[in-house]
Amino acid sequence: MTDLGYPLLSLLTFLPLVGVAIILSVRGDEATGASNARWTALWTSLVVFVLSLVLWQKFDRSNGGFQFVESVAWMPEVGLTYKMGVDGISVLFVLLSTALTPLCILASWESITTRVRDYMVAFLVLETMMIGTFCALDFLVFYMFFEGVLIPMYLIIGIWGGPRRVYSAFKFFLYTLVGSLLMLLAILAIWNMTGTTDIVTLMHTNFPKSMQTWLFLAFFASFAVKMPMWPVHTWLPDAHVEAPTGGSVILAGVLLKMGAYGFLRFSLPMLPLASEYFAPVIYALSVVAVVYTSLVAFAQTDMKKLIAYSSVAHMGVVTIGIFTFNVQGLSGALFQMLSHGVVAGALFLCVGVVYDRLHTREIARYGGLAKIMPVYSLAFMLFTMASIGLPGTAGFAGEILVLIGSFKVNFWLALLGATGMILGAVYMLYLYRRVIFGVLNKPDLMGMLDLSAREIVVFAPLVILTLWMGVYPSSFTSFFDATVASLVDHHQAALAATTKLAGVVR
Repeated sequence: MTDLGYPLLSLLTFLPLVGVAIILSVRGDEATGASNARWTALWTSLVVFVLSLVLWQKFDRSNGGFQFVESVAWMPEVGLTYKMGVDGISVLFVLLSTALTPLCILASWESITTRVRDYMVAFLVLETMMIGTFCALDFLVFYMFFEGVLIPMYLIIGIWGGPRRVYSAFKFFLYTLVGSLLMLLAILAIWNMTGTTDIVTLMHTNFPKSMQTWLFLAFFASFAVKMPMWPVHTWLPDAHVEAPTGGSVILAGVLLKMGAYGFLRFSLPMLPLASEYFAPVIYALSVVAVVYTSLVAFAQTDMKKLIAYSSVAHMGVVTIGIFTFNVQGLSGALFQMLSHGVVAGALFLCVGVVYDRLHTREIARYGGLAKIMPVYSLAFMLFTMASIGLPGTAGFAGEILVLIGSFKVNFWLALLGATGMILGAVYMLYLYRRVIFGVLNKPDLMGMLDLSAREIVVFAPLVILTLWMGVYPSSFTSFFDATVASLVDHHQAALAATTKLAGVVR
């Protein structure tokens, strides 16, 4: 039980399953069942979001430790505990998950017409798994939620996706599962050495340097695929292209952040020596991701594929920031993760709007939409500018902080990382120009309608967030300032202790 007198995090995590139970228990014909499922999923996700606002309001920003901690002995004979808690790193990702879920359900209101009950059940189960991943403070509990995400997302892609949905779903599942099995072996090795899977305890455990190396590589195999980092990113474009719009939003907005969250939660605090040792490798892979996938994005003819490759480039900036090991880099990485979750999700919703009307994502099939869809064009422009990193939008603060942090490490690292902003402007403006401007000379485009009231309701919160994060970024960075400072101090203390020990040995 927490200081609040009730288990807030457990309520947040498992309340979506109440909605699942209601959807599965309601009987009726197919149309009635679909309508009931939509409304039940929407109201359940909205209640969860309101509950997450309680977490946001009561979170102590000056406290760099874990808050709202819940702990119940699960299998005490083997040191396993059901333990939940959030700190400045995880609390905003809980809010991101709860905010995007009702928007995705609304976005799928008319586009999902088959097996609607199953789709809504899958989305609510996915919400439980996402929240649980960011709240878990026991390694085994974390692993179950972290892997549990694969099941509903696999079904969302494999059942409601495009023509190549089965191939893409299998590729997504197998890529991420193989990497995660190595993480499971690392967790078992940690438990065998320490006798516990409590994350808070393990964050202050000094693992031998040789063991840190192998543990880091095992965790890296899982988190690098999940982000994804180059060259294990090839599952992402296929998954995005075939996934329904709601699936793409959650995939880009939340699931990609779980890999970076793993680096922040486990690799840096638990394995500081290995993190420092492998940092140059991470820099190299990240720079390649920023440059190479940006060039690949420019060559795409499918809107979803272009945005998918841009996500890999943006996550390359995130990993650069994480492994700078300084306050600016880490703060920038966290802010970039949040802003990308909002902006990339919004961009996939923009693609979904025109796809629902014309049933194609080919860039060449569009042009001149500004003349018939002015509200849509304005929203698309805002999110395009935010993706580029225009000052005053959500994308700017994170990128500039990462560049400052990387400049402290190495000038060339900062310079190469900055090319992502330039290349990003090239391919995003190319996309916007081809779709929105030009001559409206295709007959099937002329009948397209501007945003409906439902679509405006979906976009409005994302527009507000995009501007809010750009104009007032400190209202977000204040949540993780104390935790980031504590993480940097912990990392530097571990390196100093190792240097001192090496001197004594000599």
